Amino acid sequence: MFNLRSIHVDINSETAWVQTGATLGEVYYRIAEKSNTHGFPAGVCPTVGVGGHFGGAGYGNMMRKYGLTVDHIVDAQIVDVQGRVLDRNSMGEDLFWAIRGGGGASFGVVLSYKINLVRVPETVTVFRVERTLSQNATDIVYHYLQVADRLDEDLFIRLTLDVVETNQTKDNNKTVRAAFIGMFLGDSKSLVSITNNSLPQLGLKQSDCIEMSWVRSVLFWTSFPIGTPEDVLLSRTPQVLTHLKRKSDYLKKPIPKKGLEWIWKRMIELETPMLTFNPYGGKMAEISSTSSPFPHRAGNLAKIQYATNWDASGAEAAEHYIDLTRKLHEYMTPFVSKNPREAFFNYKDLDLGINHNGKASYEEGKVYGVKYFKANFNRLVEIKTKVDPGNFFRNEQSIPTLPK
Repeated sequence: MFNLRSIHVDINSETAWVQTGATLGEVYYRIAEKSNTHGFPAGVCPTVGVGGHFGGAGYGNMMRKYGLTVDHIVDAQIVDVQGRVLDRNSMGEDLFWAIRGGGGASFGVVLSYKINLVRVPETVTVFRVERTLSQNATDIVYHYLQVADRLDEDLFIRLTLDVVETNQTKDNNKTVRAAFIGMFLGDSKSLVSITNNSLPQLGLKQSDCIEMSWVRSVLFWTSFPIGTPEDVLLSRTPQVLTHLKRKSDYLKKPIPKKGLEWIWKRMIELETPMLTFNPYGGKMAEISSTSSPFPHRAGNLAKIQYATNWDASGAEAAEHYIDLTRKLHEYMTPFVSKNPREAFFNYKDLDLGINHNGKASYEEGKVYGVKYFKANFNRLVEIKTKVDPGNFFRNEQSIPTLPK
């Protein structure tokens, strides 16, 4: 698909046609070429491909203000199982609904999406503030989880937790570090005022804040050095090439302090896996859970990502690091959603179940499908059965057809 990567931005109508082989970085660069007051609420990793990201309801740091990618898709082109090229009108609203969050790969080959651009201010403000346990991280994280989903919708603060070495020479020289990475759709003075009002424990100062254009904020979030040219967004080579495992959870209520202290101990034992909290609320809580296949809307405080990266090759190393990730996920069980334990479709997690696409396809698909899509799973299955009854488009976690 990577040869299908044209991007046509029309600022007059505030829309763009984007082919699915393009990367998010290319999309952002092409929008910024035409306007410094438009953007798109997609992810912060520029080398991610449009097709999978949009099709699986990808998100970014403007989701509290504008929702997800799929909330701004207004048309699409797909090749169906019969080889026909269809647009929204000819594919019908059911199939158009399914490929905005249910993944395109279960239904056909999506060639392009038409998106509505969103308005961004000429100046946005970003910051990164780090605190370790000895710097009161427990108290700050506790208060953050109380308010993260209720902050001003122009403000998104991601929390990343990892294990780092301390300077102490005692028995245990490891501690947990909490990094608060923020983007505010406005100037730094307003940001400091809002943050100190809503989350004074963080102690955000004007000197922590950097004002820049929206497109430059993408570079900041991807950890490019300040001053890196914007055309780095056109590079299709990921900055870091490692082995990785991702898992996900949804947080419905804040974690108590004792729970946090228990999690810190487990994280220090495991050392490698990181936890990231992406706060919801704002627009995410306003959009209906059935407007697209993505069901995780109101009632969620945050989405949790479990992330483990490693450089060592081979199956033994992979099993070791994947097992560490599974353990942290297991430790978090008391604190996250239940019945089902919800998961995010775009963090493909084969631990949740694998479909062998045989006679038991529907039953196997239901196991992971309900975690990813909750009540929307059955509608996806009905649409799949209608548009691809022979299950031609299939993979380990595709949408199954109804049993014959």
